[in-house]
Amino acid sequence: MVRPVRFAFNEETAANNAFQQKSESAEAALKIQREAVEEFDAYVDLLRRNGVIVDVLEDTPEPFTPDSIFPNNCFSTHCDVDADSGKEKRTLVIYPMFAANRRLERQKLMTVLGKMRFDEVVDLTGFEQQNLCLEGTGSLILDREHHMAYACLSPRTSREVMDEWARRMGYDYFLFDSADEQGMPVYHTNVVMHVGTRFAVVCMESVRDAGQRRQLRELLEKNGKQIVDISFAQMHQFAGNMLEVRNDQGEKLLVMSQTARQSLTTEQVRLLETDVRIVAPDICAIETAGGGSARCMIAEVY
Repeated sequence: MVRPVRFAFNEETAANNAFQQKSESAEAALKIQREAVEEFDAYVDLLRRNGVIVDVLEDTPEPFTPDSIFPNNCFSTHCDVDADSGKEKRTLVIYPMFAANRRLERQKLMTVLGKMRFDEVVDLTGFEQQNLCLEGTGSLILDREHHMAYACLSPRTSREVMDEWARRMGYDYFLFDSADEQGMPVYHTNVVMHVGTRFAVVCMESVRDAGQRRQLRELLEKNGKQIVDISFAQMHQFAGNMLEVRNDQGEKLLVMSQTARQSLTTEQVRLLETDVRIVAPDICAIETAGGGSARCMIAEVY
């Protein structure tokens, strides 16, 4: 997780992120930064009190990277058993980003990740020269157990990069189209859906094509997921933006924001809690200005 220094509304990403809301004045923007730091620190503390191991990276004021609080878009890590040697293989994937200031953010992260040991590095950033993007686990919803990825097409999720990622990583994938009520493509798949070990939380009505919707449902169920269908209203409250983690006792936790938690029905909460314990930080200021939520703030390290 990356502690913010100059968190702010990102002009470069606002064109296709309908979840962002711009501050009305410089004073309001400074207030958002203060609130973001407070929310971030409380979020980290909440995770640690629940037994989650959290590494916090400190952002730098320069270069200006207003979205650095959302590191999951820049990279992903993977730990799989190599088919030939039978040994564990750790892989780092570096992703092509839509916004120029998010590429600067990625450079900062690489100075830290470069000190870690990986058996392979898959660098997809060359696709930026073709204006093609795939923004990490914002674009990709991973069922790591079944080596299956789900992604909705958008300016930040390109078919060509997805194909190359899947080939290099040995994953199957399903691409689909997702739009909000106004027909605007949803910018990141992790707004639309979450996949855990037992449940998949999905805004099915955002998948307008009936055939794609049927295929998505069939694939999730084939891989053993019980679907919790959320509405457009719940999606806009970040109810699709969740991440299942395990704490140091091996307990499964489902991390989502208080905004998302409060949008769920009693029955949806009851169903999810048959398998996981919900942990819900209050990150309203971050959600409002940044257009991202609890899942976006965590980059898993395997």
